[in-house]
Amino acid sequence: MTHMVNCVKLGTESEGLEFPPIPGELGQRIYDNISKQAWQAWLGRQTMLINEYRLNMLDPEAAKFLRQEMENFLFGGGSDLPPGYTNPEE
Repeated sequence: MTHMVNCVKLGTESEGLEFPPIPGELGQRIYDNISKQAWQAWLGRQTMLINEYRLNMLDPEAAKFLRQEMENFLFGGGSDLPPGYTNPEE
């Protein structure tokens, strides 16, 4: 059976993730409230942030930054784009 959620990011009832994407309370919150489509949008934003800021994922500060951006993107008003960022698809 498909796991359906009322996606807080998209404001729609949509197919949810198959399992919490990260351990802990935040992972469960994402599983309960974020759709697959919204999670995919976050993964794209995460990749862009890692590339634009040249983040070293072994650095605890980089991981902390990404976690905060993830919460902002999924549950807040969105995450900010890097200064001077232009979308290569435009």
